[in-house]
Amino acid sequence: MKKIITTIVFVLVSMASSAQLLYRVSGGQLAKPSYVVGTFHLASASFADKIVGIREALDATDQVYGEVKWDDMLNADSLKFLQRQMMLPDGKSLKSVMSAASYAKLNAYLKASMGVGLENAIVEQQMGHLLPASLTSQLEMMQYMTGHMGEFDPTNTIDSYFQTQAKTNNEPIGGLETIRFQSSMLFGSTPLKRQLALLDCFLNNQDYYASLSERMAKAYFAQDIDALQKVVDEKFSATCDATPEELDLLIYKRNADWAKKMPAIMTAKPTLFVVGAAHLSGERGLLELLRKAGFKVEAVK
Repeated sequence: MKKIITTIVFVLVSMASSAQLLYRVSGGQLAKPSYVVGTFHLASASFADKIVGIREALDATDQVYGEVKWDDMLNADSLKFLQRQMMLPDGKSLKSVMSAASYAKLNAYLKASMGVGLENAIVEQQMGHLLPASLTSQLEMMQYMTGHMGEFDPTNTIDSYFQTQAKTNNEPIGGLETIRFQSSMLFGSTPLKRQLALLDCFLNNQDYYASLSERMAKAYFAQDIDALQKVVDEKFSATCDATPEELDLLIYKRNADWAKKMPAIMTAKPTLFVVGAAHLSGERGLLELLRKAGFKVEAVK
């Protein structure tokens, strides 16, 4: 699961747009505006209609670009690749790579949250061979869902909603990244020792991580990307906080890459870009990078 970004340049713009998720991009060589909307992986598709101006943005654009193409993620080859990326190497298991104390903590957490632990053959088969990074992401999702039963549908998220709308309207759909790149980055770029340390952080600080998810969700649903950024930037402990190198990999380098790709995409067709809200704000955020590239970026009121 994931980290991210703030500045003093364009202060008035930033202050005026702090409670916004949708932004209009115009100027430069664009004949018509494009739009950027921020999403949150714990938000259901139904929240989309609460974003001010989103219907007008959908009507005014001719294609949708997400971080990835969701249909590509669901094809057989991508699913096989993703499954391999999420798993420990053959012959390895969580029991063999975790300390006995950490493994016991994990087992206790699963019993408390699911009613069954890793001694169950099905649970061990499904979870006992995951990479610590992919397991931590699943545990964070489970933790949030447990506190929000009936509120969040992981099969119908806001991230996929806009591509579904484009498909309904027979509009092109694109991805700023490939599934292979994103899954390799999320699950293949962090050393196993670091993944184990971050899993321990979650197991040892469950209340803090629950609070973190709650406060991120609250800021997103208030459509306040500045408040969301403050939560993302919060420091907890030297061991558990994302390192500058990890933030570069997960956020800043990707923002820079997207900002380079977007002008050509927008020039070809007016586009609705759908990316994680934490990628938007800050000096190295996507909105500021587009401004520096010569575009006018303004919150849709």
